[in-house]
Amino acid sequence: MELSLADIIQAKNRIKHHIVETPIIFSEPLSNLLNCKVYFKLENLQKTGSFKARGALSKISSLSIEEKKRGVITASSGNHAQAVAYAASLYDTSALVVVPENTAQAKISGIQRYGGEIVQLGTSYDEAEEYAYQLVKETGRTFIPAFDDVVTMAGQGTIGLEAMLEKPDFDLILVPVGGGGLINGIATAAKAIQPKVQVIGVQSEASPAWYESFMAGRMVDVTYQDSIADGIYGGIHEGPLQLAFSRVDDNKLVREKSIARGMKWMAIHHRYIIEGSSAVTIAALLEHQIPEITGKNVLCIITGGNVDESLIMRVLNTDD
Repeated sequence: MELSLADIIQAKNRIKHHIVETPIIFSEPLSNLLNCKVYFKLENLQKTGSFKARGALSKISSLSIEEKKRGVITASSGNHAQAVAYAASLYDTSALVVVPENTAQAKISGIQRYGGEIVQLGTSYDEAEEYAYQLVKETGRTFIPAFDDVVTMAGQGTIGLEAMLEKPDFDLILVPVGGGGLINGIATAAKAIQPKVQVIGVQSEASPAWYESFMAGRMVDVTYQDSIADGIYGGIHEGPLQLAFSRVDDNKLVREKSIARGMKWMAIHHRYIIEGSSAVTIAALLEHQIPEITGKNVLCIITGGNVDESLIMRVLNTDD
């Protein structure tokens, strides 16, 4: 598996008419708190409410006419499924999506809004993915990976391309990590433009597969717990992990309580509702997990905003 800046530029040209070039905003309260300059790249304002639209559009736009005729299929905890349904609607193909049974209703509604056919199975992304691959054999549809695919990664990497073209002096980029597609795409683009920029992944302690494997230098088994960061929950694949060793600088784990605090902090200080998966970057800063940050330009990738109302109310009503 290999990914280059050229792949990301090509993806940008394919998807540019169907995505939002999301804004970067300066966070004065967080910057003052940490004595540095903190910025947010707001993919919660992206089509379908998350960055996943970029990867799905990149992959589906590259399919042959015959593949589009047969339709596409994917597995997802919700955001990628919405993105695949959205992209399929633009490229005149049908989308079948397999999601875990505990998928947030906000994400189910989004899939339905874009015309995706839904199958709910299992309690995790891994179980949903296994069943989706079984359906590939039965239906002849093309599987659209959420992260384990160079073309998908290239689409996600357009976030890094946009960010570095707008502000090439970022010192540090914090990226939520689930399967590794987003961080590999962003790191590839960012380091091609500014080799000295550091790219650090952030994951929940409740789902530490990426963190533990990256730190061990190989795939390792982990124990999972319930998490409000459902978009970065579940297992990983060998390809993205190996790619990350050559371009990702470090990874951090944050507590579930800190993720909820990050969601609440964003709602109070910037009036944005974001997912737990997005809030891990804020959590890492609030936990003071990033050393030697004073005076630096820091970019946090806010990956999405598709959250059930019940979860938001619970988070907002909790004490820090």
